[in-house]
Amino acid sequence: MVKRRSSDIITAEHTTSDASAFRAAVRDVKPLPQILPPAGLTKLKTRAPARKATAHAIEDLDEAMPLIGSLPAHASAGAAHAEAAHAARGEAAAADAITADGPLSFQRAGVRIQVVRRLRRGLYPIEDELDLHGLSQTAARDRLAYFIARSRDAGYRCVRIIHGKGYRSGARGPILKTAVNLWMRRHTDVMAFVSARPIDGGGGAMYVLLRA
Repeated sequence: MVKRRSSDIITAEHTTSDASAFRAAVRDVKPLPQILPPAGLTKLKTRAPARKATAHAIEDLDEAMPLIGSLPAHASAGAAHAEAAHAARGEAAAADAITADGPLSFQRAGVRIQVVRRLRRGLYPIEDELDLHGLSQTAARDRLAYFIARSRDAGYRCVRIIHGKGYRSGARGPILKTAVNLWMRRHTDVMAFVSARPIDGGGGAMYVLLRA
């Protein structure tokens, strides 16, 4: 026969005593009746958390990322607008030499040449990509602006943009490729870009290095 230790007996007695005291204390307690809401009132719904606003979304795309062929001939909204329009026309004119297979390259002031070399060799991991094939300028610009803003919010450093070579643009040259080249140069979140390696699209795509 197994003998119980005195400490176990004392603990069991205390437990039984506590349970009895609790039952005696709540013996006369009655549950509260359930109160129904008045007719016609509905239960308030929990408000869903608001979707995180894109911190780097561009508000005025017509000024920040102008469409090729729609740049104003002259500005009438002040000196700042006139200067921006003049710069945009100069950038568009400089882009006239872009060809379907020609490489693109850009680096903002302060970006080291070693960084651009690594970018050109595809040594930075591609964290996301956007394909603009077959889109109009307006649709491509809207998607590109959203893509860059979303990538920045996600903390991505290097992305790939597929703009195509513009073989279907005819005598006008590669319109979308020219437009993306212009927009990326003007976008403040873009630090550098180069045409991709042949395995990643060659002259029809670019690696883009975003601001950290």
